[in-house]
Amino acid sequence: MAAGSSSNWVMESGDVPHVLAVDDNLIDRKLVEKLLRNSSCKVTTAENGPRALELLGLTSGGQNNMNGRSKVNLVITDYCMPGMTGYELLKKIKESSVMKEVPVVIMSSENIPTRINK
Repeated sequence: MAAGSSSNWVMESGDVPHVLAVDDNLIDRKLVEKLLRNSSCKVTTAENGPRALELLGLTSGGQNNMNGRSKVNLVITDYCMPGMTGYELLKKIKESSVMKEVPVVIMSSENIPTRINK
């Protein structure tokens, strides 16, 4: 199977993708982490938007805090989180010249459509 196809997660360089999973709910965060690890992804987790921005080096300090881990290839975030929604996190990531090309997936376990405004 060719590198880069949707059913083959292995990148052209032979590295596996590095995913940042953001969710304030520990159970949901651990579930996403387990599913991604089972799909051979490197996974870093954050409990909220500000922590995700810190890990990505998008805070006022501007330093990437991945501690030697590879560049993030995908961000998966919950929509409904206290302090900063997943949509607000998406906007901050897309404002960054370094991170704007990284895909962001926003998910929600909410079953009340009116709570999701954007």
